[in-house]
Amino acid sequence: MSRKRFVGTVLVMRIDVLTLFPAMFAGPLDESIIKRARDAGLLDLQIHNLREYAHDRHKTVDDRPFGGGPGMLLKPEPLFEAIEDLSRDSAHVVLLSPSGRVFNQGIARDLTQHKHLVLVTGHYEGFDERVRAELADDELSIGDYVLTNGALPAMVLIDTVTRLLPGVLGDEKSSHDESFSHGLLEYPQYTRPAECRGMKVPEILLSGNHAQIARWRAEQAKSRTTELRPDLLAENSQNTPENPEQCRATGQS
Repeated sequence: MSRKRFVGTVLVMRIDVLTLFPAMFAGPLDESIIKRARDAGLLDLQIHNLREYAHDRHKTVDDRPFGGGPGMLLKPEPLFEAIEDLSRDSAHVVLLSPSGRVFNQGIARDLTQHKHLVLVTGHYEGFDERVRAELADDELSIGDYVLTNGALPAMVLIDTVTRLLPGVLGDEKSSHDESFSHGLLEYPQYTRPAECRGMKVPEILLSGNHAQIARWRAEQAKSRTTELRPDLLAENSQNTPENPEQCRATGQS
């Protein structure tokens, strides 16, 4: 389920983040493309402190797990109240945790189909299982390694999804061509000067022959992917683009 929000004629995505560390989000999400998207009204981003939904004297949000074991779990009551409050319009609720499926560009593209996301960041030993069972629409991880909490994964997801929203990058072709969109790493790129410290730009890129340049880029993209990320070729063997100009991946801003 999704909700449509409009600023004039521009469709807006709303993202609510539930976290124990709201201050972590202040810097990264107030710069560059995310800032421009927020300022333009393309992204409505709100950060919420989970402790605001704890009603005891100490604002307790964690407790020891039944059955024993190390660490603490996030309690269900504050999470239920918070998620139900933030997703009253049937938002898409995503838990950020190591147990989730690994986030990638395809998942990011799917998430843009939901006009309201609620991101719930984990901490301690994770969530009470009843939260997963009753409230979560999805559970995502950004990789097989351990982080202190889910704030950084949430920021990664926000950045990746925001880039795909219409109007955010200005040129719609930019998000279509980059970031593993076609299963290959990006081909090598060069800028001026044509020679630096004895290293020259490949002659083909100076030739002005766009067809040959496109073929060279396609070959280089496949070669680089074979060397550095052969797993991408295996996963996307059926999705290799016919147009060599589509062989782009890891664009950064």
